[in-house]
Amino acid sequence: MPTDKKTASKPRAYKEAKALLDWYDRHARQLPWRAPPHSGRPTPAYRVWLSEIMLQQTTVATVGPYFEKFLSLWPTIEDLAAASQDQVLHAWAGLGYYSRARNLHKCAQAIVREHQGIFPATEDALLKLPGIGPYTAAAITSIAFDRKATVMDGNVERVIARYFAIKTPLPAAKKELKHLAGELTPNKRPGDYAQAVMDLGATTCTPRSPSCSRCPLAKNCMALKQDIAETLPARLPKKQKPTRRGTAFWLTRKDGAIWLRKRPEKGLLASMMEIPSTEWHEEAVLGEAEMPTRAKWERAPGIVRHTFTHFHLELAVVSAKVATTPSLEGIWVQPEALDAYALPTVMKKIIAHALEGNPLSK
Repeated sequence: MPTDKKTASKPRAYKEAKALLDWYDRHARQLPWRAPPHSGRPTPAYRVWLSEIMLQQTTVATVGPYFEKFLSLWPTIEDLAAASQDQVLHAWAGLGYYSRARNLHKCAQAIVREHQGIFPATEDALLKLPGIGPYTAAAITSIAFDRKATVMDGNVERVIARYFAIKTPLPAAKKELKHLAGELTPNKRPGDYAQAVMDLGATTCTPRSPSCSRCPLAKNCMALKQDIAETLPARLPKKQKPTRRGTAFWLTRKDGAIWLRKRPEKGLLASMMEIPSTEWHEEAVLGEAEMPTRAKWERAPGIVRHTFTHFHLELAVVSAKVATTPSLEGIWVQPEALDAYALPTVMKKIIAHALEGNPLSK
C-alpha cells in the first residue's frame, strides 16, 4: 500500500502494474494507430508520433479521420517530408493549433535528413527534433520501442494524482506526479503499460463520475479511500480569457473571386490563408485608414465568434465588390475553389458568415 511519503514499494508497484496490464489486455481501446496488446509487434514509430502530435489538445474521436487521411496521403515519413508545408497545413485544417502541423512537417524533414528516415529510439535524441516534447518523446520510446519511459498526459496525471491522493494543485504537482508515475512503470511491457494508464484515465478514472468499482487499481487508491477522487487532480482557478475584436474584409470582384491573403510565417495561424482583417485588440475601432482599398463597404449583420487557447475573438465582417482588381497583397479565389486552400476554422466561419449573412456563434 502507498506510504505516507507518497511512494509505492517495488512489490506493490509490480502487482499494480500487473493488474493494470491484465485489465488492458481485456479492455484496450481499438485505435487506428495502435497495435493490439500481445500482438507480438510494437506500433511503428511513425504512427505513434503522428497520432500523438494530433492528439495534443484534441480528442480521439476527432483525430481518427485525420490520422487515416494523413496515412493515405503520406504512408511513410519520407512521403510526409517530401510534401509542401501548404499541403500539410491544408490536410491539417480543422485540427487547430497549427504550429503542430508546421513542426510535424519540419520534424519529418529532420528525421529524413539527419536520421535517414529512422526515428531515434531514445528520449534524449527525440527531444532534439522539432515539435517533440517530453510527453511525445516518452510515448515514442515506450510504445514504439518498448523501452521504459514515463509517459505523462492529462489522463495519466489524473490516475496518479488519485492513486496517491496528491492534493497539490496542477501545474505545481506535475514534477511529483511524474516521479510517482515513474515508480509504477514496469520494466516489462512499458509500452503497453503507458497505453493502459492512458486508457484507464480515458474510460474509467474519468474527470467526473469515475467508475471506481471497475478500476484495477481501486484496492490501493488513496483518493478512493478518502472519498476525494472526483476532486483530484486539484487545479488553480483559471484566469478569465480576454476578448479581442477586429473587422474582417470580405472583398469580391465582378467575376465572384474572393480576396485571400497568407498570414505571416510566425505567430498565430502562421502561414495559413486568411480572409484579411484588422489586427485583433481588446479595444478595436475601425478607422478609414484601416480599410484595405477604396470601395463601398457595408457591414454584415451579426458577429463571428471564435475561441483560441488564450482569448476569445469577435469579428465584424464588412463586404464590398470591386469592378477592377485593386493592387493588394494576396490572391483571388473563386468560391468553389476555397476548399483547395489551408483555411483555419475561424476563417471558415467568416466565409460562412459572409456567404450566408447569418451570425455565427462559437
